Formats: sequence, C-alpha cells, structure tokens
Amino acid sequence: MLCETDTRVAVVEPVPAVYLNSDAQAKYEVSLDDVLVNSSARMEEHGIGSEEPKTVHALLDEAVKKYGNRYALAYKRGGRWMRMSYKRYYEECWTAAKSFLKLGLERFHGVCILGFNSAEWFIADIGAILAGGLAVGIYTTSSPEACHYIAENCSANIIVVENHKQLQKILEIEHKLPHLKAIIMYGEEPKEKRPNLYSWQEFIGLSAHVTDSNLLDVVESQKPNQCCTLIYTSGTTGQPKGVMLSHDNLTWTAAAAGGFIQLSDALDKQELVVSYLPLSHIAAQMIDIWLPLTFGAQVFFAQPDALKGTLVDTLREVRPTAFLGVPRVWEKMEEKMKYVGAKSSALKRKVASWAKEVGLQTNLKQMNGNTQRPVNFRLARHLVYKKVRKALGLDRCTRCYTGAAPITRETLEFFLSLNIPVYELYGMSECSGPHTISLPHAFKLSSCGKEITGCRTLIYKPDAEGNGEICFSGRHIFMGYLNMEAKTKEAIDKDGWLHSGDLGKHDKDGFLYITGRIKELIITAGGENIPPVPIEDAVKEAVPIISNAMLVGDKAKFLAMLLTLKCQVNEESGEPGDDLTPEAIEYCHKLGSKATKISEIIRSKDPAIYTAIQKGISAVNERAVSNAQKVQKWALLEKDFSIFGGELGPTMKLKRAVVAQKYQDQIARFYTDAETPTTESAPREMSASEWLILRFLLL
Repeated sequence: MLCETDTRVAVVEPVPAVYLNSDAQAKYEVSLDDVLVNSSARMEEHGIGSEEPKTVHALLDEAVKKYGNRYALAYKRGGRWMRMSYKRYYEECWTAAKSFLKLGLERFHGVCILGFNSAEWFIADIGAILAGGLAVGIYTTSSPEACHYIAENCSANIIVVENHKQLQKILEIEHKLPHLKAIIMYGEEPKEKRPNLYSWQEFIGLSAHVTDSNLLDVVESQKPNQCCTLIYTSGTTGQPKGVMLSHDNLTWTAAAAGGFIQLSDALDKQELVVSYLPLSHIAAQMIDIWLPLTFGAQVFFAQPDALKGTLVDTLREVRPTAFLGVPRVWEKMEEKMKYVGAKSSALKRKVASWAKEVGLQTNLKQMNGNTQRPVNFRLARHLVYKKVRKALGLDRCTRCYTGAAPITRETLEFFLSLNIPVYELYGMSECSGPHTISLPHAFKLSSCGKEITGCRTLIYKPDAEGNGEICFSGRHIFMGYLNMEAKTKEAIDKDGWLHSGDLGKHDKDGFLYITGRIKELIITAGGENIPPVPIEDAVKEAVPIISNAMLVGDKAKFLAMLLTLKCQVNEESGEPGDDLTPEAIEYCHKLGSKATKISEIIRSKDPAIYTAIQKGISAVNERAVSNAQKVQKWALLEKDFSIFGGELGPTMKLKRAVVAQKYQDQIARFYTDAETPTTESAPREMSASEWLILRFLLL
C-alpha cells in the first residue's frame, strides 16, 4: 500500500491534456496530432504497462484475424438465436463507419446512441469510432432535456435511436441541436418519412457512396492517445460530465483486466456473456464490447425487458461463463429465491437451510485459506447447489461479479451459502471501468479486491484507522471532462493521481475496502463525521420490508432516516406503485398485519409494521459506536425511490441531493418536532423504571 507521501506514478513522459473550449469551431480546427491528447497515455518501463498502445481499429483488426469464423454476437429473431461471426462483425462496423462519413460525421463530433443493447448498438458505437467521431451512449430512461444536454455538449452530428418512443425524444429537441445532421432508427421502421431520418437498412446502404480508401485514411490518422468515447456520468449533483476515454484507455484496460481475471482466449475456450446492462455505462461497455473483442468471447443479447423478469430466462438459455450484475440484480434474485423457498415443503426448507449453513461456513473457511471441503459439502452440492445454479442459468459461470454500487454483506452471504461466490469489483467511468477486482483465489467478503496489474492505488490523507480518499493511477485513467478544465483539475492532481471521492482503506493483505464517500459524509452539529451507507445497510438488513433508506442529519443535533417500502413497479415506466411486493406482503402477514399497500400502512400507522421497523432500528442503534451514530427519528415515505422519480441514478445509486430537496419539508419536521421519536416512529413500551415514576406521579 502506498502512503500519502508516496506520489510515484507510472509515467515516463506525461503529456499535458488539451481541453476543449466552448467555441464549436475552435474545437475542431486544431491539428489531429494535438487535439484531445490523453494525459493518461502513460507508458511504464516494464510489464503490462509497457505494452504498445493500440487504437480501436487495431484491436478490431486483430480480433477478426484471430477469431474470424468464430461467433462474436448472438441475438434473437422470431424466437431463434441468430449469430454473427467476427469476420462479419468487422465488416458491419466498417460499413457503418462509411455510412457515417457519407452523412457528414466530422472528426471528434458525437454519434449518440439511444436504445437497448443490440448488435446495431455495438456496430454504431465502433463504426462511429472508426469514422473519427466520438461514440456517446445515452441512457434509455433519459428525458428529452437530458438527451438535449448530452447531444449538445458533444456537438452530435448523428443520433441513433432504437424505436419510435426514443425517436420522439429527439424530434422534440432536434431544433435545438445545430450540429445534428441525421437520425437513424435500428429497432423499428420509421412510421413516416422525414428529412434526414433513416432506417437501419437505409443507413447501411449509404456506405456504397464512400470508398474503402476514404475510410482507411481516417482510420490511419487516428492515434491511441486520442479520444474516441464519451461516458456521461449519471450526475448525482449538477449536470452530467462527459468523461473522455481514449483508444488506449479502452484497449489497454480490456487487456489488463481480462488478463487479471484470467479470461480464456477463444482459441482455447470461448467465454460466453449476456449483454443486458445499460451500454451508456462504462461497466457494460467494458464487459460486453471491449473484453470480448480482446479475448474472442461470444456476446448474447438479452431481451429489452430483461430487468423486468426475463433475464433469468436468457441466462438459462445461454449459460454464460461470466456474469456481471449490479447489486439490485443480485438482490432481486435473492428476493425471488427466498419467496419461492418459503412456498416449498417443510422437508425441502429444512434441507435447503442445512445446505446453506454448510455452504456458508465452508466457503468462509476457504476464503480464509482452508481449502478442504467436507463430505457434507459435497452432499449439499449434489442436493442443492447444482440445482440452484442450473435454475439461475449460472451452472457454467465461474466468475459472478457485482459492481457500480454498494452491495450488502447479507446478499453476498446469501449467495455464498449457495456456493455462488459473488466477487466485487470497483472502479469508475474516469478509470475506464475496473480498478480493483476480487478473484476466486483471492477474495474477502465486503472487499472489492486488489488493483489490476499495471494500476496503482493511493490512500490519500489516511486517518488513524487507515481510512482516506482512494486515488488511482495508470493507463486506464481518463483524459478529462469534456469542456470542463476546472473539474478535470479537481479530479486529477498535479502528480497524476485520480481522486475518486470515495473513502477506503487496505487491510494487512492489501485488499481494498470502501468505507464511505467524502461528499456523502454527514457531519453532525457536534462535529462527528458519519458515513451513512453502513447504517442504511444495517437498517435494511434488520427490516426486510424496507427497500431504500437515507440517513440525514448534516449539521443537525441528531440523525434521522427516510424509509421506503418494497413495492410493485410499473414494467413500462419504471414508476413505483402502491402495492407491496409478494415478499413484503408475506412479511406483513407474519407480523400479524393484513396490509397489501403502502398507503394502508402509512394511513393507519400500522402498529405491527411500525413496531417492527422501530425494533429493527433500535437493534441497529445498540451496535452504534457512539450516540451520535444512532438513528433518533424516522419516517415512511409514500413512494419508493426510483430512476423514474429521479431519486436513483441509472446504476441505482442514491441521489442524496435530489432526495434531500424533494423531501425537505419532511426532513425539516424531524428537527422542528420536539419529541423523539416522532409520531412517524412506533410507540415503544415503557421501561420498568418509567412505570415506577408514572405510578409515583399518579399517587
């Protein structure tokens, strides 16, 4: 572990970044050798950090030469899997690049892609890069205003949309996009003819008007340290920032990360992955596009309603060898399995409970170095673990990962008890995705592993317990934020370290643990710094009916908490409803409540539910390290947090500033009401001493 004073960075000759100014013309009149120069194209003297940088085209060219006739992509048409070879994949990307040139794509202008994962998404992304543009993903849940901000910020020449629904967003804002030249629709045929609106087939047909030599000139002019992709952060505060990633950022990180987790080369054994996470996020791009190109994996596209229930169906069909799920995906699997398990016979429940205890204890011992597996583990694997893996479609999966947001220890232990270790990885858009990764032979629960070979970690200004800001360096570090020189200088210090904003520490074995986030720290009126996430997670674990929890109390005398309940979600809009989930209803019934709706619980201040919540919070308070870290008041909200409501980001991260603003009146009531706990909290039973005092007063 590096200490604060160790500012060594793996740089031979760092090149200062060139920031783009706001003048659209000046942006593109500088020479190609100077524009968007990547300050992170840092070459080490030895090891993987010294490998020759390569462009995206060089990576694609290597892939087709190496894996030409092997399958690259698989997608469903009419209920059947259709497959595309690496050779055809290359040809399609090349053709799309020529069509982009025909439409007038200018160097370093954006090609925005707005739609669910598909072969066309990949081809548009890579084609845009080959044609000299910037590939820019937009979340499918984005509003027209959010689409406008991104398209304007990257001076988009072309926008690719999946269907009519996404097209309407762009048609609403196209008059405010001066650089926009064309819109392409890939998932549906346009319902009407409009100037500069093309179907996918019409778009591909434009390539006939551009020669291969014209495109080759553009490709050969590209440098590994030039920007090729923009990843827009979800913007938990303020507008999203455009993270500029270079060719080298993408190609080097894919090689380094894939080598670190020992992905198989397709010439030996082809890896299989399922593409379903939003491709506007760097994690999905790295897992679905760049790692497969580097190692020859085959990518299967899930259905658009994957996160509404069909993902498991796709997993069962594909049986992937590697799988990445954000915490909410693993949590939903856990909830469903618990619900199904509760409906099983008494004998099956007893066997499952025994097997889970054996699995958890055996895997915890293995994690600590004891590799012996007892006879009862082998029996449990035959009776339970294999069946569970098969039911989830994970029977061939040797690498189950989670990232993008914190995951609770309870969920990790649940899957570990079923002999499905879920390995944490950690990183951010600004470091091209992964920085630390847990490995099957090197992992610890709640740790996000060790840094990828070729990357470095610094704990900046550690406190007495070793907690400090986590900083990164290496060839995966981004170039800067588009048009935001000041923000870039805040993120990357003069010594080249990227400051993550996350708090963390290393243990004696070098494993990294995330302990909080600097901007999320609550500083009470008494001056105590309190990380909210561990307390929030503890409350959710103590009270299973709770969906989201947000701790408040900055500059206040005590802590309070906003709580939401698990509810049914509208599959189309993503809006949380009033009906409780089946699991939540079952929990209510066990407590003696007949509630089936959130409104019923809140309207009646349901004694059974409110008492259970208060007991859970009291249990968490008993484990608090100080009185300042105890939750004194709480309130149930009528609606769960969601992307639809704006309280959650695309990766389900809590937008604290948004929630604080939205519920400012409720938060204010915490601190204006005199009594503690509030009427929002359940009444508690009086202690024996309080009864004696009351009796004395009444005599």
